Amino acid sequence: MSTVWTNWAGEQRCSPLAIERPRDEAALAHIVRRAADAGLTVRAVGSGHSFTDCACTNGVMVDMSGMQRVVDIDSVTGRVTVEAGAKLWALGPVLAEHGLALENQGDIDRQSITGAISTATHGTGAQLRNLSAQIVAMRLVTATGEIIEVSPDIDDETYLAARVSLGALGVFSQVTIQCVPLYTLHRHDEPWPLDETLERLDEHVDGNDHFEFFVFPYTDRALTRRTRRSSDIPSPPPRWKRWVEEELVQNKALGLVCRTGRRFPSQAPRLNRLVSSALSASEVEDRPYKVYATNRAVRFTEMEYAVPRENGREAVERVMQLVAERELPILFPLEVRFAAGDEAFLSTAYRRDTCYVAVHQYSGMEFETYFRAVEAIMDSYGGRPHWGKRHYQNAATIRDRYPDWDRFQDVRRRLDPNGVFVNDYTRRVLGAP
Repeated sequence: MSTVWTNWAGEQRCSPLAIERPRDEAALAHIVRRAADAGLTVRAVGSGHSFTDCACTNGVMVDMSGMQRVVDIDSVTGRVTVEAGAKLWALGPVLAEHGLALENQGDIDRQSITGAISTATHGTGAQLRNLSAQIVAMRLVTATGEIIEVSPDIDDETYLAARVSLGALGVFSQVTIQCVPLYTLHRHDEPWPLDETLERLDEHVDGNDHFEFFVFPYTDRALTRRTRRSSDIPSPPPRWKRWVEEELVQNKALGLVCRTGRRFPSQAPRLNRLVSSALSASEVEDRPYKVYATNRAVRFTEMEYAVPRENGREAVERVMQLVAERELPILFPLEVRFAAGDEAFLSTAYRRDTCYVAVHQYSGMEFETYFRAVEAIMDSYGGRPHWGKRHYQNAATIRDRYPDWDRFQDVRRRLDPNGVFVNDYTRRVLGAP
């Protein structure tokens, strides 16, 4: 009897024929080989944090939670090899014990390392690339159950395809991460007028190691987040203070506002202005894994688009205008981040400096009207959807946004000619293998 699987948000559901939980690479390879021989498809899942149906399958689902071990740490080179199911939240403290850290990270750390890289998950920082760019080597179980080494020295074409591959090339068993010496983050959150934030956007982005901002629809204030890096020994704030700011205010209070807005959607503008008026300055200083990510207790669904950095300001202004003109009941802020371009074939920042604009809707509220309208705006800039978040694109609509789309497809056909790793999502966004 099949088992029902759901993602983190509880919105994607599927009934795999079987859910396998390998404990090591040999078992993983055996599972893939056996499924392929039986004519079954295979999809791997880490934490199920994607908002799309990327992990869903009616074939064999491979739950990677049993493969989270740290295989090797080289403190001299900074290279760390971990099994593919390793969770980001658990990796940070281990790296710190060896004087190392991830170069950059997103604001959620519940994902597995390979789930995060496969969907081009990113943080923010004009000079910093997404998480997949920190991967320097991989071990991949292909459609025949063969285990291959992937690195730029062995096969640059496969490496550039595999870094962001949506699970369409095989199942990772291990990845090697290029880490950096342990550092301290000094984060300063401060409300600014939205007009001034946008007017000085390049100054903020270029003048800080990390910069992002959040703005609620129907308001004219942005919460800016400026973060610098140093080699200083950190002086973290009292735990109670961070709890008040992040749990009581960002989760408890926001959850109350969202529940009220879901019941009385016409009050969204008033509720957003109330929340925006309560924003205040705060500072955090600590090791990176304690600063980058925050707990997200309020459930939501999300869409995020990557647009050329030079179009970021206009894109934000148009989304804010869209919500106001159509009087949409949106209770979550826009989140705006930045990243350097990179070379992975399906990276959302492929060969261009990028501004990421994320939009959300509270769980249980209608979102498609908002998301489709936002997507139309992002389409006008050649926007690329975050592979792990909601969007309405297909292979025909997005292939021209990736100059090396065909190179990726060549690698895919070579590694998975019979479509062992396909599902509805990859068929839709990548086409047939």
